[in-house]
Amino acid sequence: MADTDGQAGIWLVVPPKVGLPLLLGTVALIAILVHAALVGHTSWFPKYWNGAAAKTASIETSVVR
Repeated sequence: MADTDGQAGIWLVVPPKVGLPLLLGTVALIAILVHAALVGHTSWFPKYWNGAAAKTASIETSVVR
């Protein structure tokens, strides 16, 4: 059967027992780094994780007669 997507050849170079944990570990590491950057560089994200209610915008209008 022919290789239709061109991706099967990678497993001839890197065995799946090494490649899959490496791939999944890299994805997990990137996710952790993104969350750490959000916590460290924003003021709203730590409040969001702690369950603080978000402030909503309010409209104040006055009627002139």
